[in-house]
Amino acid sequence: MGMGWSKSTLNTPVKEDMALLENSFIMVAIILIINIVYVSFFTIRMILTLKGQRYLAAFISTIEVVIYVIGLGLVLDNLNEIQNLIAYAVGYGIGVIVGMKIEEKLALGYITVNVITKEYDRDLPKALRDKGYGVTNWAANGLEGDRMALQILTPRKYELKLYQTIKELDPKAFIIAYEPKTIHGGFWVKSVKRGKLSQ
Repeated sequence: MGMGWSKSTLNTPVKEDMALLENSFIMVAIILIINIVYVSFFTIRMILTLKGQRYLAAFISTIEVVIYVIGLGLVLDNLNEIQNLIAYAVGYGIGVIVGMKIEEKLALGYITVNVITKEYDRDLPKALRDKGYGVTNWAANGLEGDRMALQILTPRKYELKLYQTIKELDPKAFIIAYEPKTIHGGFWVKSVKRGKLSQ
């Protein structure tokens, strides 16, 4: 009587290997997703903190801690495999990018734009004010003659629209932009809060 192996017995190692491989892929996916979410929230919180949005940053930090406690423990317990370590590193990098992209879409806060015109244009400040922007202008002198300098304050969500408007009115204008740390006083901020800025 010869020794025989059933078909199910032969397939058992294969099934175990497939299950192990499937579990490995699942773990890599979990580590990747958890780290993307965690680092995204971490990046957003840091940016909000730097912008002075303390209450919103505090709220985001509570969500961040929950993800850290629930998810990151699982991640750190499974870093013994090289693919898990790679997933952790890749997830961290993607999370930073995703967090920055989300913050850009939210476009929180204001931006100050300094503009120096190619020529002294009396109509440019009025055209910008008519669109709802806060504009302060004064006469300036450059290497090639008289210029007009403008300082414009706008919500970040209108930043690109402002650049487009300036380039349409003066294609050769010199533009510098930065984010102000503190804003106090002035009629313009109250107007923006009432939604009076043209879109």
